[in-house]
Amino acid sequence: MNLSDFDYELPAEQIAQQPIEPRDAARLMVIDRQSGALTHRYFGDIVEFFSPGDVLVFNQTRVIPARLRGTKVPGGGQAEFLLLKRRTGEEWEGIIGGKNITEGTELSFSANGLNIGATVIEAGERNERTLRFESSLDGLLDSLGEVPLPPYIHEPLNDRERYQTVYARDPGSAAAPTAGLHFTADLLIALRRQGVQFAYCTLHIGLDTFQPVTVEEIEHHNMHREWTELTADNARIINEAKLAGKQIVAVGTTSVRTLETAALRSAGVDDPYRAEGDMCAWRPVIALEEETDLFIRPGYRFRVVDRMITNFHLPKSTLLMLVSAFAGRDLIMQAYATARDEGYRFYSFGDATLLC
Repeated sequence: MNLSDFDYELPAEQIAQQPIEPRDAARLMVIDRQSGALTHRYFGDIVEFFSPGDVLVFNQTRVIPARLRGTKVPGGGQAEFLLLKRRTGEEWEGIIGGKNITEGTELSFSANGLNIGATVIEAGERNERTLRFESSLDGLLDSLGEVPLPPYIHEPLNDRERYQTVYARDPGSAAAPTAGLHFTADLLIALRRQGVQFAYCTLHIGLDTFQPVTVEEIEHHNMHREWTELTADNARIINEAKLAGKQIVAVGTTSVRTLETAALRSAGVDDPYRAEGDMCAWRPVIALEEETDLFIRPGYRFRVVDRMITNFHLPKSTLLMLVSAFAGRDLIMQAYATARDEGYRFYSFGDATLLC
């Protein structure tokens, strides 16, 4: 398929600039994959769509203050660095902003009375850089860094915690798993009382959230690797529920990619698009702790995820391709057009969908 197949128009005023209060007051479009029916609800109604024993799988990554602002040394030219992946104690891979910042460039980052120097030790494609800092950033980021809101959000966020899920636990992500932003503590308690089970994974969101797809034939897009973990205890919860005929509901595309990676590892499949011998209706998941570059696009066969909760995604993005693989491109594009016409709020702080 072509990149242009995943394009759509959206008025700027429908790009949510602030999170809604309370979290579960967001609108919810329920998309029935079998009938194609689109139902308009509110996120707090989501408890009505699950049965006792179903499993919600949450990505418990926590966003770090990953945006650093500084200057070139000497000269004073402005520089900005987005931390995406820790390579060693003092070395970080990320995205640079600024002019003529090449290998060997010296930088200085300052905020709230703190200052730390860094050197560009490697220049990658486009604006990708690896920096070696003078010392570890451990204990410094809360004062030195800023929450890295997406570039389409132009208003400041007064409360950092509103760009965290209420269950965020493992620091390391450069962006929030935004489908989870709609859950409140009370909503989680209501789901528990209904007998819904919870399982947790971790996927630290990195470069592909920020870098656009640039190839026209999407199968030639190379996903960057992101660190993910699924423990044996959480894998057991998922597998036992699946065997009992319960629904596995991924909260967000990052949870989808973790679960499907774990199922592919269980099946011993290296190329999910050329797995002629892997024709089981589903596969158990196994515990894993690795980096995944799984790119889910139309043509992918899902092996564990039954339902998905996710937001409305950017045009031409890998996330839009993933939900199109799950529900069908035509239905997704129809749903997005309806959401636009009905005044839904889009992207990170926007409204949600339940694909069932």
